[in-house]
Amino acid sequence: MNNRRDFLKITAAFAAASMILPLGAFTQEKKTIGLQLYSVRDKLQKDLKGTLEKLAKIGYNSLEAAGYNATDGTFYGMAAKPFVDFVNGLGMPLNSSHTTFELDMAEKVIAATAATGAKYIIYPFLAEKFRSNLDGWKATAEKFNKMGEIAKKNGIRFGYHNHAFEFDKIDGQLPYDILVSQTDPLLVTFEMDLYWVTRGGHNPIDLFKKYPGRFELWHVKDMVKTDDMFFAPVGTGRIDFASIFAEKKTAGMKYFFVEQDSFKDMDPLESVEISYKYLNQAKFL
Repeated sequence: MNNRRDFLKITAAFAAASMILPLGAFTQEKKTIGLQLYSVRDKLQKDLKGTLEKLAKIGYNSLEAAGYNATDGTFYGMAAKPFVDFVNGLGMPLNSSHTTFELDMAEKVIAATAATGAKYIIYPFLAEKFRSNLDGWKATAEKFNKMGEIAKKNGIRFGYHNHAFEFDKIDGQLPYDILVSQTDPLLVTFEMDLYWVTRGGHNPIDLFKKYPGRFELWHVKDMVKTDDMFFAPVGTGRIDFASIFAEKKTAGMKYFFVEQDSFKDMDPLESVEISYKYLNQAKFL
C-alpha cells in the first residue's frame, strides 16, 4: 500500500511540475549545425531558393556564405537583405561570410556584411603574391590587424581561414605561426579548417593548445582513408572528430560549419546530408 501511495505522490508531483515548467523543459535542445555554402555552390547557381529550402529540410540551422559580391552587394545574385530575410525565414541565420577584399575596400565590405547581421567576416584565401616570403606573411598579419580594427568598429568579428600552404615552412618558420602570433586576439580570430590542417601534417588539437582561444570558427571536413586524401562526408573518413570536439573550449570555438570542397560520384546535397546526420547523432556534440 505504501508503495502505491508513494507512486501516486510522485506522479502527482511530476504532473504539477509539467504544468509549471516551460513546454520545452523535457525536450533536448536542438544542436546548431552549420554549413558553408561553398559546398553546394553549383546547386545554388542553378536554383538558389530551392537549394536553400532543401538544406533547411535536411536540418541545417546556421550558414556561412561564400558568394558575397562586393561590387553590387549581392549574395548569389540576390540582394543582401532579401537573401538574409529568406534564410532567416528558413531557420538558417547567416552567422558568417567568406569575402575576399583588401584594405581599400575594407570599410565598405565589412560595414555591408555587418548590416546583414552576420557575426563574422572571414578572409578565405591568401593569394600567392602575399605568401612567397616571411615578410609577406608579416605584412599580412599587420593587414589583418587593421581589418580587425575596422570589423570591431562595425560590431563584427574578423577572421582568417586556412588551407595547407600555411604549414609549408619558410626559412624554418611556419607561416601560420606568424599569422597567429602577430595578430591581436582582440581583433583577429581564426577559422580552422580541420581537413587542411590535417593535410598540412598537423594535429588541430596541438594548435588549440598552442594558441588557446584563437579558433572561434571551424570548418568540419573529413578526409578519405585512402592515399589520395580526397574530401569525404563528415564521419566517413579518417579524422577523429570526437577527440577534436572534446577540445572545443580550449580552441574557443563558437560556431562550426560543415564543408566539402569537391565530390566524387556523389551529389553534393547527398553528401552534406550524410555529414549532417553524423553530427546530429554524434554524442560528442
